[in-house]
Amino acid sequence: MNLGLAGRVAVVVASSKGLGRAAALELVAEGVRVVICARGEDELESARAEIEAAGGDVRAVRVDTANADDLERLVATAESEFGPVDILVTNGGGPTPGTFDEVGEDDWEAAVEGTLNSVVRLSRRVLPGMRKRGWGRMVHITSIAVKQPVDGLILSNTVRAGVTGFARTLANEVAADGITVNCVMPGFTWTDRVDELADKQAEARDATREQMIEGWENSIPARRLGEPRELAALIAFLASDRAGYITAQSVPVDGGWIRGLL
Repeated sequence: MNLGLAGRVAVVVASSKGLGRAAALELVAEGVRVVICARGEDELESARAEIEAAGGDVRAVRVDTANADDLERLVATAESEFGPVDILVTNGGGPTPGTFDEVGEDDWEAAVEGTLNSVVRLSRRVLPGMRKRGWGRMVHITSIAVKQPVDGLILSNTVRAGVTGFARTLANEVAADGITVNCVMPGFTWTDRVDELADKQAEARDATREQMIEGWENSIPARRLGEPRELAALIAFLASDRAGYITAQSVPVDGGWIRGLL
């Protein structure tokens, strides 16, 4: 599908692997010029090479999302290389898993800085330009945990709910300016994050990694874990003109895992 995004400029956060990488690949397939970022240099270069090999116009910036100066440099790079940022896709990467007793003060601070404050800072940085041009798209990758908390993920359950509250409120404030703000809520999806969670929960429950994954699959009506590209397709759509009347929403991509009516 041609979503009419050719020539747009996007910043995709935490995009060296997993959901962020898939989102960047989906956007460049639509002709978007993309700036990707991550902390790990080797994985970042691997992602840049893959996206470029797919025909994408891409730049890569090494960034720590908890560092305000790094985030400023990220947006400044996008503007100098491609022009004003039209599309912002944030992705916290996932706070440290664990129960309340297992995570400490430093873990809480890192989760807030890397997952919540980074979204606020990036939004503040790109919003004036979007308002000036009368067009903008913000898509925040959160989690099914904001709708139905996941055991053993107290940091993610808490901080991603904060991102959702921020996004929902900002959406109301900027809708009349031609800017949409939405969240996408991935369910159990084949990423390194899910592998990490499976290993941790298997250890805590004296089970195997395979048993944990099988249990998740059995809890999902689709009876399988998701693929990153399935979430990425939704992100690209929400970034398009076709989705111009969709804002202030949190959309699950979870195979039916969330049991609520709304």
